[in-house]
Amino acid sequence: MTDLAQNCRDIATRARRAAIDLAGVPSAAKAACLRAAAARIRADAEAILAANTLDLAAAPGFGLTAAAIDRLTLDPKRIEGIAAGVEAVANLPDPVGEVLEETTRPNGLVVRKVRVPLGVVFFIYESRPNVTADAAAVALAAGNAIILRGGKEAAHSSGRIVESMRAAIAASGLPVDCVQLVDTPDRDAVGHFLAMDDLIDIVIPRGGEALIRRVCSEARMPVLKHFTGNCHVYVDKAADLAMARAITVNAKCQRMGVCNAAESLLVHKDVAKTFLPDVARALGEHQVEIVGDEATRALVPTAGPATEADWATEYLGPKISVAVVDSLDTAIDHINRHGSRHTDSIVTADRAAADRFTSRVDTAVVMVNASTRFNDGGELGLGAEIGISTDKLHARGPCGTKELTTYKFVVLGSGQVRS
Repeated sequence: MTDLAQNCRDIATRARRAAIDLAGVPSAAKAACLRAAAARIRADAEAILAANTLDLAAAPGFGLTAAAIDRLTLDPKRIEGIAAGVEAVANLPDPVGEVLEETTRPNGLVVRKVRVPLGVVFFIYESRPNVTADAAAVALAAGNAIILRGGKEAAHSSGRIVESMRAAIAASGLPVDCVQLVDTPDRDAVGHFLAMDDLIDIVIPRGGEALIRRVCSEARMPVLKHFTGNCHVYVDKAADLAMARAITVNAKCQRMGVCNAAESLLVHKDVAKTFLPDVARALGEHQVEIVGDEATRALVPTAGPATEADWATEYLGPKISVAVVDSLDTAIDHINRHGSRHTDSIVTADRAAADRFTSRVDTAVVMVNASTRFNDGGELGLGAEIGISTDKLHARGPCGTKELTTYKFVVLGSGQVRS
């Protein structure tokens, strides 16, 4: 066995032991540890910012886009946001130990279905140091050990955040190896971990499509993932058009380089003549390029022609595809054909149209009269999230503490034997 392979196995072995110890830690102790971690992150802000400066200095050499550099950049406000996110997780109810069902059999056996941690999580992510703290907090709160494999672009920032969190974990008397960071940039390390289905229970990749497809191809354990975020806003014929404009601009422009930003706009033909020129002007103020179908280009002369590929593209930048549709069902069919099952929104005052949209669009999170940007663990009351899943098993949508648990059956008897 090579040194790298052995090192990876040692990390996973320590994580497995820590997961077993952490599974029995009381809720109050986990919450107190997370609050201590938040305090330590605040106290270490200067050191974290210094580490982030090293990552930002190296960013041009990695060829990062402006959106990627924005995700990488920390400042005092963002560090406070990281600490507050950890505290938000600490304030959530502990899912571990929740009795999901209980029945008593005719022979007196009490059968309980009890929520328990998944165990060991292998988390692979790219250039977002805030995700380091979010993932560690969510995993710990749900009683799991986590192995963090962040991108090299954020290596210094993530390493310093983990240092702060491990210090708080140790001071709290919890198993310190419940949070570990893989500190080698060697890509082969990922392959070693993905083969350890005897030690790792689930892998969660969070990053570009190429990374996620590699993980899905190589992993021997379940993968919780989403490939892309091709999110839609559909403006129905019964929409409040001022509301629709505000939602569209927010969904597209509030932060363009994230998975829950809108990439496609669908507009009912009955309101297109009024709405499209107006929203095009609003998007233009944010330098958003529009590509559209023939009907869109007739109403928005500055729009370019949309190709078939555009309807399924996650731009992660100042570009949006726009189509005029004949009906609600046409919009639903378009989304189900081209969407990525991430987040899709309808703007309408028609309750029946909203109900049909929410029931028929195959997506992890469906919004009615709200921006797609609300598909976020914190915004939906889950606290910090470890990712957004477009799978249907084991979890779907933003994944917080409950989504990092499974269940076991606990059967209580009084001497029963089977005849």
